[in-house]
Amino acid sequence: MLTFPEIDPVIFQIGPLAIRWYALAYIVGLVLGWRYAMRLGRRTDTPVRPEHPDMFFVWAAVGVILGGRLGYVLFYGLPFYLDNPSQALAIWQGGMSFHGGALGVVVAAYIFCSVKGIPKLSFGDVLCTVAPIGLFFGRIANFINGELYGRPTDVPWGMIFPGSDGQPRHPSQIYEALLEGLLLFIVLNVLVRAYGAYRRPGLIFGGFLAGYGISRFIVEFFRQWDAGLDPLFGWLSRGQQLSLPMIAIGLFFVIRALRRDRVETVEKAA
Repeated sequence: MLTFPEIDPVIFQIGPLAIRWYALAYIVGLVLGWRYAMRLGRRTDTPVRPEHPDMFFVWAAVGVILGGRLGYVLFYGLPFYLDNPSQALAIWQGGMSFHGGALGVVVAAYIFCSVKGIPKLSFGDVLCTVAPIGLFFGRIANFINGELYGRPTDVPWGMIFPGSDGQPRHPSQIYEALLEGLLLFIVLNVLVRAYGAYRRPGLIFGGFLAGYGISRFIVEFFRQWDAGLDPLFGWLSRGQQLSLPMIAIGLFFVIRALRRDRVETVEKAA
């Protein structure tokens, strides 16, 4: 058994203003993803230009926050929030859903591309190339907060998390950071840089959806079930239920992209 590192979730506090690791993780993930997306916009194999991710940054932040919170309310706590509607927007109290946040960004990107006249699938490919960065930092923040921990275990790296029942548990937040964050980032970027995936619009978009869904589905076997949400058929958690359509949609876009002809290199002005 490993000792859980005692890290204060609050980095520092000035009066009523508290800066938390969780909020910092969202900020760092968005900023790093934004800067990397601008760098990818310089490539000649995508019609996306550096200024497009730059203009989308605020849209992405709004999509993540509103979508993530709305998803949490609808998917994980609807009965409570129906009785306490004033708490639905209390983001500072915790509670965000990745599936909701992803849907929020998709909606924001669709509207943004429609307004700006940017090819939607190509823009989605660039966004999904950088999305694992935010996932990695978000899961590390979950670990620091001692939340979303795993099921009881006797593996040597099991940890006793604050607020749990005192049993060693899987550090499932770390599993997710490595699978949904690091590994998925490497796979998608190898497809872009070594195999020219941007020349098949929608391939990275679909690969991200399917890759995240598969990673989340696997980790859910080690993650503690959400309180108050009985698993479907006695074993299928809420996270797995939400990941199955994500996998199906992702595979649809991957197959669709592979069946299309590769697009030509895009000429860009310096």
